[in-house]
Amino acid sequence: MKDCAVNNLTTLPIIPSRQERGNNTSPLPRRERARVRGYSFPYKLCNSHQGFTLLELTISITLLGLIVLIIVGAMSLGYRSIESGEKKTIALERIRASFSMIDSQIQSHVPLTYEQDGEIKYYFQGERELMRFSSNYSIWGGAKGYVITTYSVRQGENGKQILYASENIAGLEGQRETVLLDNFERIYFEYFHKDPTEEEGSWKEQWSEDVLIPAKVRFHFIDGATDLSFIIPVRVQGSPADLAEAGLHEDEEE
Repeated sequence: MKDCAVNNLTTLPIIPSRQERGNNTSPLPRRERARVRGYSFPYKLCNSHQGFTLLELTISITLLGLIVLIIVGAMSLGYRSIESGEKKTIALERIRASFSMIDSQIQSHVPLTYEQDGEIKYYFQGERELMRFSSNYSIWGGAKGYVITTYSVRQGENGKQILYASENIAGLEGQRETVLLDNFERIYFEYFHKDPTEEEGSWKEQWSEDVLIPAKVRFHFIDGATDLSFIIPVRVQGSPADLAEAGLHEDEEE
């Protein structure tokens, strides 16, 4: 806002007295009437109308725009952070639930066997991207009956790998399938083998034993530099003889 400046006090000529003016009785000008003999009259050098200049308005609008832009950016960043946090929470909860389900199924493994060419074999198959075993814990039915569970890894449309779980009741046809985990660069399994003559065992990506079951199974979920792995011990519930007596022996021709 522009303030009007007041000029320095300027001493005007001394107003003549009545005696000095003599018989001149004409009224004095308004400015002269306001004066007192020997005093000065201050006067303004600018227009009395005051307001904002164009430069001041431009600066104010620019600052207001910057403040609004900062506020909108902060709100947008906060919204994205909340949304990202919710997605991470959902993903972690899904991983936790899937790990718990896998652990329950493997911990409930039963040494179901089948006969092939007169030889009794365990119903266990272990490969790098596929694992099949018998369990008395069903994803859909809980701890009810014996099922043949298969974990398999497949490629998704986005190039990421997906872990599928499928089940069918032992001795019956019909299979149900669901997705456990997805959006990982690599998913694979390893099996721990320890020979009775060895002091330390080793991890293998292919299980080739027909009459033995691995002591532990390790799952790898790799995404970038992160290798999320966990180990589940295989606790066999019941012996093959007990299961055979219970009618859990299958005849299978391959």
